[in-house]
Order: sequence, then C-alpha cells, then structure tokens
Amino acid sequence: MAVIAPVSDLRNYNNVLDKVSVGSPVYLTVNGRGKYTIRDIAEDEEFEKTKAMLRLMCELNEGKRSGEDEGYDTSEDVRKYFHNKKP
Repeated sequence: MAVIAPVSDLRNYNNVLDKVSVGSPVYLTVNGRGKYTIRDIAEDEEFEKTKAMLRLMCELNEGKRSGEDEGYDTSEDVRKYFHNKKP
C-alpha cells in the first residue's frame, strides 16, 4: 500500500525510509500536491525494464504497421541490402 507524506517528513528521513518496501512506495507532497516518489530499488529496476519493454513493443508494432501499409521486404532483399553494406 502506498504511503503519502509531506516532503517536510524527510527531516526524519529514517522514519520515511522505513515505510518504503516493494509494492509500497512513499509519495512525497509539496504544498499538498504530489511531487516525488521513493521506491525500493528492486521495484525501480523492474519499472525501468517494463518501460524498455513497452518502448520495444511500440517500435515493433510500428514496424508491423509499416510493413502492412507499405509491404514487407523479402528475405532476398534483406540479404542484398546487408551484403552491399559490407566494407
């Protein structure tokens, strides 16, 4: 469960950090509005992996859509392209 606390609670940062765990970040507010998040590092690493995977899926989907709209290259065309790129 997420914990919401004012940023001023960081004066006693050990109390705030004790509330952080996987699946339970601490959201810090400034003037009553959300401003910062403190997460467990394992959860942050998983979040970054998920973002990278989402970017990859978007790129793959864009390539698929492009292939459907403009037509796919044959494997022979791809071989010729890379063969001609060799130094």
